[in-house]
Amino acid sequence: MTPLLEVHDLHVDISLSHARLHAVRGVSLVVGTGEAVGLVGESGSGKSLALRALLGMLPVPVRFAGGTVLLDGEDVTGLPAKQRHRKLTDAMSMIFQDSLTALNPVMRVGDQIAEAPLRKLGKSRSEANAIAVDLMGKVGIPDPERRFRSYPHELSGGMRQRICIAIALSTKPRLILADEPTTALDVTIQAQVLGVLRRLKEEEHVAMLLVSHDLAVVSQACSRLYVMYAGKVVESGRLMDLVSVPKHPYTFSLLRSVPDPDHRVDRLLTIDGQPPDLSESLTGCSFAPRCPFATDRCRGEDPELEHVEGAVGAPRQSACWHFDSADRWAEAVQAEMARQR
Repeated sequence: MTPLLEVHDLHVDISLSHARLHAVRGVSLVVGTGEAVGLVGESGSGKSLALRALLGMLPVPVRFAGGTVLLDGEDVTGLPAKQRHRKLTDAMSMIFQDSLTALNPVMRVGDQIAEAPLRKLGKSRSEANAIAVDLMGKVGIPDPERRFRSYPHELSGGMRQRICIAIALSTKPRLILADEPTTALDVTIQAQVLGVLRRLKEEEHVAMLLVSHDLAVVSQACSRLYVMYAGKVVESGRLMDLVSVPKHPYTFSLLRSVPDPDHRVDRLLTIDGQPPDLSESLTGCSFAPRCPFATDRCRGEDPELEHVEGAVGAPRQSACWHFDSADRWAEAVQAEMARQR
């Protein structure tokens, strides 16, 4: 089947006063119809900018610097701006990270949900309002008729995020781009919001591209995963494969940083060092300065994202010269943890 969304070699730059920062450097990804895909990495790795670039929502001085976007197999990159925007927004919508700033503070939440059906789908005011009330019920808002008249500041963070999900659904998209939709929510509300997204995928067959820095979040909603570091995808594959046997030291380092309640340690394992300065030209693997397993080849040659032999099911890719050394990485961490006990 033709994928719903294909992105090839996406580049996004930021113009600074003294340099040009290459925030997204050649990202490629695929999302199938009805599929939930995760995009994870540290803050500043380029995840959110990649998402915004797909819908042409980059703020100044950020710009789309190259790449190809295919929707249902059709290249929409070269279309006139208005036509491209129309095609993309007909198929996709976005849930933003901060629900309080994403919503209009002086507009009732029901009217904000009804706006797209009214203006874009050509519905009457009564039809648009009915759609809004129905969507509020679908995303789990109690007493939607009364909440329809509420303002954003009158709702809790979890309720506001549900309103944002309802707005994203109001144009009947086939793909939702979710940019850190559970940020700043407590664990219980996070679980509720993720439950709403899972139910939409199962019942409405809505595909999802979920951006997060939290592996626990994506593991509850996604079946495949792309891992980003310093503006590039460094590993991809089925979620369970990546979690059980990571094939890139960065993925491995993210996983080992997650606290394990079964093993008491004096100090949590962290990733030493800082991400590279993307306004400068990089030599070798961008993770090499922070990688405890880097070799001279890693520091001198930048590995491409290559298929990993022996992967079962979904294709598995890694941008590491030593992706077959996962056993050695695990042994090193076990020894480090043993020293701390």
